[in-house]
Amino acid sequence: MKVSAKLIVVTGAGSGMGREITLELIRRGAKVAAIDLRPEGLEETSNLVKALGGKIATYPIDVTDAAAVAGLPTRIAKDLGDVDGIINNAGIIQPFVKVNELTLEQAARVMNVNFTGPLQVTKAFLPGLLTRPVAHILNVASMGAYAPVPGQSVYGASKAAIKLFTEGLRSEMIGTKVGVTVVFPGAIHTNIAQNSGMALPANADAAESKFKMTEPGVAARLMVDAIERNQPRVCIGSDAKLMDRLSRLNPVFAANLIAKQMASLLK
Repeated sequence: MKVSAKLIVVTGAGSGMGREITLELIRRGAKVAAIDLRPEGLEETSNLVKALGGKIATYPIDVTDAAAVAGLPTRIAKDLGDVDGIINNAGIIQPFVKVNELTLEQAARVMNVNFTGPLQVTKAFLPGLLTRPVAHILNVASMGAYAPVPGQSVYGASKAAIKLFTEGLRSEMIGTKVGVTVVFPGAIHTNIAQNSGMALPANADAAESKFKMTEPGVAARLMVDAIERNQPRVCIGSDAKLMDRLSRLNPVFAANLIAKQMASLLK
Protein backbone atom coordinates (compact mmCIF):
# COMPACT_ATOMS: atom_id res chain seq x y z
CA MET A 1 0.00 0.00 0.00
CA LYS A 2 1.47 3.32 -1.04
CA VAL A 3 1.10 5.67 1.93
CA SER A 4 0.70 8.88 -0.06
CA ALA A 5 -2.70 10.47 0.68
CA LYS A 6 -3.46 7.69 3.20
CA LEU A 7 -4.37 8.20 6.85
CA ILE A 8 -2.19 6.18 9.21
CA VAL A 9 -2.55 5.76 12.98
CA VAL A 10 0.79 5.62 14.83
CA THR A 11 1.03 4.68 18.51
CA GLY A 12 3.97 5.80 20.60
CA ALA A 13 4.30 8.79 18.26
CA GLY A 14 5.58 11.20 20.91
CA SER A 15 9.24 10.18 20.73
CA GLY A 16 11.82 7.75 19.38
CA MET A 17 10.84 5.45 16.54
CA GLY A 18 7.20 6.51 16.70
CA ARG A 19 8.12 10.12 16.05
CA GLU A 20 10.46 9.16 13.22
CA ILE A 21 7.80 6.88 11.68
CA THR A 22 5.36 9.79 11.82
CA LEU A 23 7.79 12.15 10.10
CA GLU A 24 8.64 9.56 7.44
CA LEU A 25 4.95 9.05 6.68
CA ILE A 26 4.45 12.79 6.40
CA ARG A 27 7.41 13.13 4.03
CA ARG A 28 5.77 10.53 1.80
CA GLY A 29 2.48 12.42 1.69
CA ALA A 30 0.45 10.59 4.35
CA LYS A 31 -1.71 12.05 7.11
CA VAL A 32 -1.12 10.83 10.66
CA ALA A 33 -3.28 10.28 13.72
CA ALA A 34 -0.62 10.32 16.44
CA ILE A 35 -1.20 8.53 19.75
CA ASP A 36 0.98 8.69 22.85
CA LEU A 37 0.62 8.70 26.62
CA ARG A 38 2.61 11.95 26.94
CA PRO A 39 0.94 15.15 25.66
CA GLU A 40 4.22 17.05 25.65
CA GLY A 41 5.83 14.49 23.34
CA LEU A 42 2.87 14.64 20.97
CA GLU A 43 3.10 18.42 20.88
CA GLU A 44 6.76 18.24 19.87
CA THR A 45 5.96 15.71 17.15
CA SER A 46 3.06 17.84 15.92
CA ASN A 47 5.30 20.92 15.66
CA LEU A 48 7.82 18.97 13.58
CA VAL A 49 5.05 17.72 11.28
CA LYS A 50 3.64 21.20 10.81
CA ALA A 51 7.12 22.50 9.96
CA LEU A 52 7.09 19.96 7.12
CA GLY A 53 3.68 21.19 5.99
CA GLY A 54 2.01 17.93 6.93
CA LYS A 55 -1.36 17.13 8.45
CA ILE A 56 -1.60 15.56 11.90
CA ALA A 57 -4.04 15.17 14.76
CA THR A 58 -2.86 14.11 18.22
CA TYR A 59 -4.55 11.91 20.82
CA PRO A 60 -2.91 11.74 24.28
CA ILE A 61 -4.27 8.42 25.52
CA ASP A 62 -2.99 5.21 27.10
CA VAL A 63 -3.26 2.27 24.68
CA THR A 64 -4.17 0.03 27.62
CA ASP A 65 -7.31 2.11 28.26
CA ALA A 66 -9.92 -0.04 26.50
CA ALA A 67 -12.67 2.60 26.48
CA ALA A 68 -10.39 5.34 25.15
CA VAL A 69 -9.05 3.08 22.40
CA ALA A 70 -12.53 1.93 21.39
CA GLY A 71 -13.57 5.55 20.89
CA LEU A 72 -10.62 6.43 18.67
CA PRO A 73 -12.04 5.39 15.26
CA THR A 74 -15.00 7.76 15.64
CA ARG A 75 -12.83 10.62 16.91
CA ILE A 76 -10.24 10.21 14.16
CA ALA A 77 -12.87 9.86 11.42
CA LYS A 78 -14.36 13.16 12.55
CA ASP A 79 -10.98 14.92 12.64
CA LEU A 80 -9.17 13.45 9.62
CA GLY A 81 -11.33 10.91 7.77
CA ASP A 82 -11.24 7.15 7.32
CA VAL A 83 -8.16 5.29 8.58
CA ASP A 84 -6.15 3.30 6.02
CA GLY A 85 -3.49 1.82 8.27
CA ILE A 86 -2.27 1.35 11.82
CA ILE A 87 1.25 1.08 13.20
CA ASN A 88 1.39 -0.45 16.67
CA ASN A 89 4.70 0.93 17.82
CA ALA A 90 4.09 1.90 21.47
CA GLY A 91 6.01 -0.29 23.87
CA ILE A 92 8.00 -0.37 27.10
CA ILE A 93 10.81 -2.46 28.55
CA GLN A 94 10.79 -4.06 31.99
CA PRO A 95 13.15 -3.23 34.84
CA PHE A 96 16.51 -4.80 33.99
CA VAL A 97 16.25 -7.64 36.51
CA LYS A 98 15.87 -11.39 36.53
CA VAL A 99 12.39 -12.93 36.74
CA ASN A 100 12.94 -13.74 40.41
CA GLU A 101 13.27 -10.02 41.20
CA LEU A 102 10.49 -8.83 38.87
CA THR A 103 7.15 -8.12 40.54
CA LEU A 104 3.91 -9.44 39.09
CA GLU A 105 2.68 -5.84 38.82
CA GLN A 106 5.73 -4.89 36.71
CA ALA A 107 5.26 -7.95 34.52
CA ALA A 108 1.56 -7.20 34.02
CA ARG A 109 2.31 -3.62 32.97
CA VAL A 110 4.75 -4.78 30.32
CA MET A 111 2.26 -7.30 28.93
CA ASN A 112 -0.58 -4.76 28.98
CA VAL A 113 1.34 -2.08 27.09
CA ASN A 114 3.17 -4.36 24.67
CA PHE A 115 0.48 -6.92 23.88
CA THR A 116 -2.96 -5.92 25.17
CA GLY A 117 -2.54 -2.37 23.83
CA PRO A 118 -1.81 -3.40 20.23
CA LEU A 119 -4.57 -6.01 20.43
CA GLN A 120 -7.07 -3.35 21.49
CA VAL A 121 -5.93 -0.91 18.81
CA THR A 122 -6.16 -3.61 16.15
CA LYS A 123 -9.61 -4.67 17.30
CA ALA A 124 -10.82 -1.07 17.27
CA PHE A 125 -9.69 -0.28 13.71
CA LEU A 126 -9.84 -3.62 11.89
CA PRO A 127 -13.58 -3.44 11.01
CA GLY A 128 -12.97 -0.12 9.26
CA LEU A 129 -9.77 -1.27 7.58
CA LEU A 130 -11.63 -4.19 6.02
CA THR A 131 -13.90 -1.71 4.22
CA ARG A 132 -11.05 0.29 2.65
CA PRO A 133 -9.87 -0.26 -0.94
CA VAL A 134 -6.46 -1.16 0.52
CA ALA A 135 -5.16 -1.07 4.09
CA HIS A 136 -2.25 -2.18 6.24
CA ILE A 137 -1.35 -3.15 9.82
CA LEU A 138 2.25 -3.04 11.01
CA ASN A 139 3.13 -4.33 14.48
CA VAL A 140 6.52 -3.68 16.06
CA ALA A 141 7.87 -6.73 17.88
CA SER A 142 11.57 -7.03 18.78
CA MET A 143 14.67 -9.11 18.23
CA GLY A 144 13.87 -10.22 21.78
CA ALA A 145 10.86 -12.10 20.41
CA TYR A 146 13.19 -14.81 19.08
CA ALA A 147 16.51 -14.13 20.85
CA PRO A 148 16.13 -14.27 24.67
CA VAL A 149 17.72 -11.44 26.64
CA PRO A 150 18.42 -12.11 30.33
CA GLY A 151 16.89 -9.34 32.43
CA GLN A 152 14.20 -8.75 29.80
CA SER A 153 12.43 -12.12 29.88
CA VAL A 154 8.88 -10.77 30.24
CA TYR A 155 9.54 -8.02 27.71
CA GLY A 156 10.68 -10.74 25.30
CA ALA A 157 7.56 -12.78 26.08
CA SER A 158 5.36 -9.78 25.29
CA LYS A 159 7.09 -9.29 21.94
CA ALA A 160 6.92 -13.01 21.15
CA ALA A 161 3.17 -12.71 21.73
CA ILE A 162 3.05 -9.82 19.25
CA LYS A 163 5.03 -11.90 16.76
CA LEU A 164 2.61 -14.81 16.74
CA PHE A 165 -0.45 -12.56 16.98
CA THR A 166 0.69 -10.67 13.89
CA GLU A 167 1.53 -13.82 11.96
CA GLY A 168 -1.85 -15.31 12.82
CA LEU A 169 -3.60 -12.09 11.85
CA ARG A 170 -1.80 -12.06 8.52
CA SER A 171 -3.10 -15.56 7.81
CA GLU A 172 -6.62 -14.43 8.70
CA MET A 173 -6.32 -11.49 6.31
CA ILE A 174 -5.45 -13.64 3.29
CA GLY A 175 -8.04 -12.89 0.63
CA THR A 176 -8.71 -9.39 1.97
CA LYS A 177 -7.20 -6.00 1.05
CA VAL A 178 -5.49 -5.70 4.44
CA GLY A 179 -1.73 -6.31 4.44
CA VAL A 180 0.01 -7.26 7.69
CA THR A 181 3.68 -6.83 8.70
CA VAL A 182 5.64 -7.75 11.81
CA VAL A 183 8.90 -5.91 12.48
CA PHE A 184 11.83 -7.13 14.57
CA PRO A 185 14.11 -4.22 15.50
CA GLY A 186 17.43 -4.92 17.11
CA ALA A 187 19.18 -2.28 19.22
CA ILE A 188 17.72 1.11 18.27
CA HIS A 189 19.20 4.38 19.50
CA THR A 190 16.15 5.67 21.41
CA ASN A 191 15.20 6.67 24.95
CA ILE A 192 12.88 3.70 25.54
CA ALA A 193 14.21 3.12 29.06
CA GLN A 194 13.44 6.68 30.14
CA ASN A 195 10.01 6.57 28.52
CA SER A 196 9.35 3.24 30.25
CA GLY A 197 10.19 4.77 33.61
CA MET A 198 13.06 2.30 34.02
CA ALA A 199 16.52 2.93 35.43
CA LEU A 200 19.22 1.10 33.50
CA PRO A 201 22.16 -0.51 35.29
CA ALA A 202 25.07 1.82 36.03
CA ASN A 203 27.27 0.12 33.42
CA ALA A 204 24.60 0.15 30.69
CA ASP A 205 26.38 2.77 28.59
CA ALA A 206 29.57 0.71 28.50
CA ALA A 207 27.61 -2.41 27.60
CA GLU A 208 25.69 -0.62 24.85
CA SER A 209 28.96 0.57 23.31
CA LYS A 210 29.66 -3.05 22.33
CA PHE A 211 26.67 -3.10 20.00
CA LYS A 212 26.09 -1.30 16.74
CA MET A 213 22.81 0.56 17.19
CA THR A 214 20.43 1.54 14.39
CA GLU A 215 19.26 5.14 14.24
CA PRO A 216 15.47 5.50 14.62
CA GLY A 217 15.18 7.40 11.35
CA VAL A 218 16.70 4.45 9.48
CA ALA A 219 14.31 2.07 11.24
CA ALA A 220 11.37 4.30 10.33
CA ARG A 221 12.26 4.30 6.63
CA LEU A 222 12.51 0.52 6.59
CA MET A 223 9.13 0.18 8.29
CA VAL A 224 7.34 2.46 5.86
CA ASP A 225 9.09 0.67 3.00
CA ALA A 226 7.71 -2.60 4.40
CA ILE A 227 4.17 -1.21 4.29
CA GLU A 228 4.58 -0.01 0.73
CA ARG A 229 6.05 -3.36 -0.36
CA ASN A 230 3.60 -5.43 1.71
CA GLN A 231 6.45 -7.34 3.34
CA PRO A 232 5.26 -9.92 5.90
CA ARG A 233 8.31 -9.59 8.19
CA VAL A 234 11.32 -7.32 8.52
CA CYS A 235 14.43 -7.51 10.72
CA ILE A 236 16.01 -4.12 11.38
CA GLY A 237 19.70 -3.84 12.18
CA SER A 238 22.64 -6.16 11.63
CA ASP A 239 22.15 -7.57 15.14
CA ALA A 240 18.52 -8.51 14.49
CA LYS A 241 19.39 -10.11 11.15
CA LEU A 242 22.30 -12.10 12.61
CA MET A 243 20.31 -13.35 15.61
CA ASP A 244 17.37 -14.22 13.37
CA ARG A 245 19.64 -16.62 11.47
CA LEU A 246 21.48 -17.94 14.53
CA SER A 247 18.30 -18.56 16.52
CA ARG A 248 16.99 -20.72 13.68
CA LEU A 249 20.22 -22.66 13.11
CA ASN A 250 21.26 -23.15 16.73
CA PRO A 251 18.91 -21.58 19.28
CA VAL A 252 20.90 -22.71 22.33
CA PHE A 253 24.13 -21.24 20.95
CA ALA A 254 22.31 -17.99 20.12
CA ALA A 255 20.82 -17.73 23.61
CA ASN A 256 24.16 -18.45 25.27
CA LEU A 257 25.88 -15.83 23.11
CA ILE A 258 23.43 -13.13 24.18
CA ALA A 259 23.61 -14.23 27.82
CA LYS A 260 27.40 -13.88 27.78
CA GLN A 261 27.23 -10.43 26.19
CA MET A 262 24.60 -9.17 28.65
CA ALA A 263 25.95 -10.82 31.82
CA SER A 264 27.58 -7.65 33.14
CA LEU A 265 24.23 -5.85 33.26
CA LEU A 266 22.76 -8.34 35.75
CA LYS A 267 25.57 -8.31 38.32
